[in-house]
Amino acid sequence: MAKKLMVVGRAALFVVTALVTVLSGAWGTLALWYQLPGSAAARTLGGATWALAVIALAVFAISRRSWLPLGIYAAMYGALLIWWASIAPSNNRVWSDDVARMLTGHVQGNAVTLDNVRNFTWRTDDDYDAHWETRHYDLDRLVSADAVLSYWGSKAIAHAMISFGFDDGSHVVFSVEIRKKRGDQYSSIGGFFRQFETTLVAADERDIIRVRTNVRGEDDYLYPLRMDKATMRALFLSYVQAANTLSVTPAFYNTITSNCTTIVYRMARQIDPGLPWDVRLLLTGYLPEYLYKIGAVDRSIPVEQLRRRGRITDKARNATSDDFSRAIRSDSR
Repeated sequence: MAKKLMVVGRAALFVVTALVTVLSGAWGTLALWYQLPGSAAARTLGGATWALAVIALAVFAISRRSWLPLGIYAAMYGALLIWWASIAPSNNRVWSDDVARMLTGHVQGNAVTLDNVRNFTWRTDDDYDAHWETRHYDLDRLVSADAVLSYWGSKAIAHAMISFGFDDGSHVVFSVEIRKKRGDQYSSIGGFFRQFETTLVAADERDIIRVRTNVRGEDDYLYPLRMDKATMRALFLSYVQAANTLSVTPAFYNTITSNCTTIVYRMARQIDPGLPWDVRLLLTGYLPEYLYKIGAVDRSIPVEQLRRRGRITDKARNATSDDFSRAIRSDSR
């Protein structure tokens, strides 16, 4: 019996060791491909060399029934982790125009001044008029907060933004986004490997919503949030504080842990520590169901009807620039 247990234990240890080696080896290959300096060819060579070394050590360990290759691999992986830890985020790179400037804010009582509010006029993704503005807001005149979700493919994934409205009809949208370097393309996998920094954009709705619906062909939904004025104010100020922090302390974007929804969730938790965690905070396409569950949106109608009522894509595509915010809210409440 003892001999049988020993055999089973060795087999289990082998399976676990093999699984850890495969997963860590794959991670190392991708880490090198995304973060090694130099051209794509150099990064490919680095990743391929790592992968071949891992395979060679595994073959040697199995054929010779030796644990020595595991020790060599552990040392290699330790060196890789030390290198990985040395990769630091930065605010000083050659950025894409739409994220070239960082939002900052100054709060004095009820008065908030935001610098570098984006108000681009978009014709295509590559053809636009760039405008950055300083805007002033009176928090006593804050009257609404809307969740805006933008879908570009899967029903499970959407980009989430919050639009704050004031009693004069003006709106400002806060959006946690990747900060792409000039020439970069978005990659959800790259978001796991420190390819992008995080930026917090504040923008006019005619910019940040319209570019998604009218230029990029995305499908957008707007959900008025149920929150009292004190909570709206606290959330607005949390965005300002987060922007000021990012302006002096850069941070990497992470597809899972530091994305457009999880960062907002952490800010909201500071206001309401009882706010529950839910997998729909990661599968952001299903965020309306989460908001419905916690009572943050209208629950007098079924959630599917709420979705249909919240769709603003066609309204955005037909709206003029002058009445954009009013047009996307027509018959939506």
